[in-house]
Amino acid sequence: MVYQNGEIIEGEITGVQPYGAFVKFENDQYGLIHISEMSRDFIKDINHFVRVNQKIKVKVIDYDVESKHYKLSLKALQQNLSKEKRKAHRSIKLPKMEIGFTTIEKHLQRWIEEAKAN
Repeated sequence: MVYQNGEIIEGEITGVQPYGAFVKFENDQYGLIHISEMSRDFIKDINHFVRVNQKIKVKVIDYDVESKHYKLSLKALQQNLSKEKRKAHRSIKLPKMEIGFTTIEKHLQRWIEEAKAN
């Protein structure tokens, strides 16, 4: 049985390396969660994030037919939270600003007046 891309499956962490964690599934298939797919946040040490023998749900992002290994993601399961954060961020109204460059000359007279007043 081959899991499909996008499928969420449960497995067990069998090994942890600085670059990622190895996951074994109940049908004796294996996959890797690369460190870049662990979290949207910075991870200094994977051992603080997952541990050997830990049961974990992951999302299949790819399957290598030659090596018969899955590329897995935990970060993809955090997507809903990030969508909520992005939506909240978009709701903040910023003042309309003029974009682009202007010459110093345009503001020079006002700055001189402000300097004289102080």
